[in-house]
Amino acid sequence: MESSRVILERLLSLHPRKIDLSLGRIERLLAALGHPERRLAPLVHVAGTNGKGSTVAFLRAMLEAAGLGAHVYTSPHLVRFHERIRLADRGGPGVLVTDDLLAETLIRCEAVNAGEPITFFEITTAAAFELFAARPADYVLLEVGLGGRLDATNVVARPAVSIVTSVSHDHAGFLGDELAGIAFEKAGILKSGVTAVIGRQADEAMAVIEREAARRGAPLLVWGEDFMAHEERGRMVYQDERGLIDLPLPRLYGRHQIENAALAIAALRRIADPRVTDAAIETGLADVVWPGRLQRLTGKLASIAPKGAELWLDGGHNPDGGRVVAATMAELEERVPRPLVLVVGMLTSKAADGFLENFEGLATRVFTVGMAEADAAYSPGELAGIARSVGLDTVPLPRLRDALAAIAVEDWGDMPPRILVCGSLYLAGEALAENGTPPE
Repeated sequence: MESSRVILERLLSLHPRKIDLSLGRIERLLAALGHPERRLAPLVHVAGTNGKGSTVAFLRAMLEAAGLGAHVYTSPHLVRFHERIRLADRGGPGVLVTDDLLAETLIRCEAVNAGEPITFFEITTAAAFELFAARPADYVLLEVGLGGRLDATNVVARPAVSIVTSVSHDHAGFLGDELAGIAFEKAGILKSGVTAVIGRQADEAMAVIEREAARRGAPLLVWGEDFMAHEERGRMVYQDERGLIDLPLPRLYGRHQIENAALAIAALRRIADPRVTDAAIETGLADVVWPGRLQRLTGKLASIAPKGAELWLDGGHNPDGGRVVAATMAELEERVPRPLVLVVGMLTSKAADGFLENFEGLATRVFTVGMAEADAAYSPGELAGIARSVGLDTVPLPRLRDALAAIAVEDWGDMPPRILVCGSLYLAGEALAENGTPPE
């Protein structure tokens, strides 16, 4: 049998555009496959700009802590495509799809598609539905790929609950520059009679979501109105109409993860599965894993950095993501002062100036680098010019390892730096691969 890598490369040629938002092609393929999307376990559908993956990670951790099995579909991957499809294992943590099983399913989907135009994301989403429908699970956790209304995942008719995380600017080439228009696309996952849990939103985005919810008949649970959470004395306090829960802080770092965790808790409490106890929620918060999101690295790359330095990794790549990460770095600076050094790679489709300006006055130096696996990345020199334009002291270098080596030879005295590798999920994946710590 062909390897899944060979098949995935071939599937890229089935449609000339990598992204072409439409439901018609995947609906045709799913019908030919016998509608696997109609044979899934109760499903949680998650859209939004930032925080989708973290919210799914919290949901998975809490469900698994309750002894439940969850199929999980997320994108993009960091190192291997297999990260996108996690299969439930009741009584234990889910496992990434094996190469043989993925290849077998992709071959079936390719044969049934019979050469018709279909995007890579659409046919691989169909493969995920095939895999999920064929294996028992208690829940399916489904992350939107891009937008919502016309995303391939939006063929599911009636989720158990929907979630919309914070909406901000990203993917302007596909979703436009106006926040109201982006919110309209995200709100496209709302379904009649299906409660939607809504994260913290700008007023403009919230107005659109409320309008679409009313039009579609989707009840809302809104952050700050129906539920909320905050840090208090080193603990997380969650509150909704059912009362307060005193919980540990999430294992995922940063204040924004309290909000993502609260979205997951609100969704699970709306589903009201008696097996998901407060104790399971607490365990899930302590056990959750989501690579590439404010992840502290140890391993091969850390050994290149200066002795005693901290090495952090985050795949955030839009202005709002940059704001959140910069705020977390500022909090760390208040607790344990260190020079902050950025190693940044970004795609040309991203608002690099909007991302980088969050670090003005915070980062001591920025090293801009290229990315081996990214087709449309800024060159180190181009990105350095943008960084300098927002007031950052910047040095362009070819690759991540070059930047770490350059940082290592500087004299940091008795205060080794805090190094943040950031700006792209491609760079995050490259860092995890080179570090020898790919997602599992």
